[in-house]
Amino acid sequence: MTVGKGVFINSGCSFQDQGGIDIGDGALIGHNVVLATLNHDLDPRKRGSTIPATITIGNNVWIGSNATVLAGVTIGDGAVVAAGAVVTKDVAPNTIVGGVPAKYIKTIELED
Repeated sequence: MTVGKGVFINSGCSFQDQGGIDIGDGALIGHNVVLATLNHDLDPRKRGSTIPATITIGNNVWIGSNATVLAGVTIGDGAVVAAGAVVTKDVAPNTIVGGVPAKYIKTIELED
C-alpha cells in the first residue's frame, strides 16, 4: 500500500490490501470507506480462491462516507465518489459518480 502526501483518512475505514492500494496526494477518504482488492471466482468449484487486483486512487480524489471501491478500479485525479456508492468500474478524472453500482453523475467544471 502506498499513500501520497496530504492524504486524510477518516475513522472506521477498512482497507483489504492484498491486491495493492495506491492513494495519490491530497486524497480525502470519508468515514467507513471500504477498499476491497480481492475478488472470488464465479465458478462455484473455485469460489474459495481469491483474485487480487490493485485499487488506484488519483490525486485530490474525494471518496464520501460508506463508499465501497472494488478490486481493479482506478479513480482518476480530482474525481468525487458520492457517499454510499459502490464503485465497480474505473472513474474518469474530474467526474462525480454515485449510486449502487456507481454511475457517472457529472463532470466537475474547473475554474481557471
